[in-house]
This record gives sequence, C-alpha cells and structure tokens, in this order.
Amino acid sequence: METTKKIAIVTGAGSGVGKAAALALLKDGYHVALAGRRVEPLQAVADESGAGARALAVSTDVSDPASVKALFDTVVKTFGRVDVLFNNAGVNAPGILLEDLTLEQWKNVVDINLTGMFLCIQAAFRVMKEQSPCGGRIINNGSISATAPRPNSIAYTATKHAVEGLTKTASLDGRKYDIAVGQIDIGNAATDMAMRMAKGVPQANGEIAIEPLMDVNIVGQSVLYMANLPLEANVLFHTVMATKMPFVGRG
Repeated sequence: METTKKIAIVTGAGSGVGKAAALALLKDGYHVALAGRRVEPLQAVADESGAGARALAVSTDVSDPASVKALFDTVVKTFGRVDVLFNNAGVNAPGILLEDLTLEQWKNVVDINLTGMFLCIQAAFRVMKEQSPCGGRIINNGSISATAPRPNSIAYTATKHAVEGLTKTASLDGRKYDIAVGQIDIGNAATDMAMRMAKGVPQANGEIAIEPLMDVNIVGQSVLYMANLPLEANVLFHTVMATKMPFVGRG
C-alpha cells in the first residue's frame, strides 16, 4: 500500500456537514468511506465527488455496535487502515416543550448522538492502535450546543454537552496510541437542518429572530485543516460559526 495514501471515515456523510467534509477530504486526495443509514445519498455524494474508487459508500447505523464494526471492517479490508474519523452523524428531536418530549424521542437522540459517537470512537481506537504505523485522528462534531443551549432542545443539547466529555477523555486515552482526538463546534452552517434559522427561530428571551448562516463548505475546509495536522499537534476544540449569529453575548 502507498505510504502517502490517507484513509478517512465520515459518518452522516449523505448530506449537510458530513457531505461537505467528505467532499473536501476527497478533493484533497483522501480515500473516504461515506457512512450513513441510507446508501443512496451516500452514493450520490461519491458520484458528485468524481473520486471513483477513492469514495466508498457504506450503509451504517452508528447506534448499532454490529453495524459500526462492519463499517470499520469494510474500510480496513478495502483501504488497509483508518487515518481519520469524522464522527459527525447526529439527529435532533422536535423543538417542543421539555415536558412534552417523549422517552422514545429522548432515547433516539441519545442513541445516535452520544452512544453512536462512543461506538465509533471505540472502533477507531481498536483499529488505529493495531495498524502500522499506529495512530490516527478522530474529529467529533460537537456543535455550538456543546456550550450554550437553545430553547426546547434538552435532548440535543445534553448529548452535545456530553460530546465534550467524550472528546476530552478520548484525547487523554488516545495519547499512548498516537491517536489525536479533537472537536469541531459548528454554528449555523447552511444545511437542511439549519435552514429554519433563515425563517426565524426562538431566542432565549422568547423572541423569534432570523439568524445569519454561513456556507457549509467553510466547515468542510475546517475539518480538512484539522485532519491534515501532523499527529504531534491537535486542535482540541475548534469553533467555526456564522460571524453574526447570536452566540457571543446575551440575548
């Protein structure tokens, strides 16, 4: 295998931030496994990239341990190793009152955003510590919600706060294997999930306000920057946000 070949896995790669990151990595020459529950959008991203055999669509449910193991097994069998994991897959619950959120809605968010991220970190550790040369990089998608909540977002916010704990602990535990773990916190990238911001969303003071958005490809470039660092350096936390969004300050 060529020593210059760089192998990445991107979860939730069929749309939004995951798609932008996968395309940025592929454009930079990476071999990328695009993971997500539905293979059709993954294959569409692979086709759009024009990367041919460097793009591999793999149907994956990150909340299922067997599915996560199958993903990593497939990538190692196909490409030989894993250098980068962008741990991006995530969902939200309906923006309803805290007291009306069902247990099933809560569990769905926790299973994907938190347990799914843990399972992918664990699988990456198992591969990265045994490969030669050992090591690699894991980038977790945190969100601005890892720091500050929005109204009616307890499930999403709780899991994103927890991602910070995953990042710090995995960063510490990965040192002995040359595994660097960092987190990207994204604010108002123009994706399908965030387009509601352009129509107006509830603020902490009860008002409804339109919020600025930024090009999602800016996030893709941020992920690429983090991925391309030498393993002797790590961006532990990286915040990229629409400059004028309501995050810094009071409101």
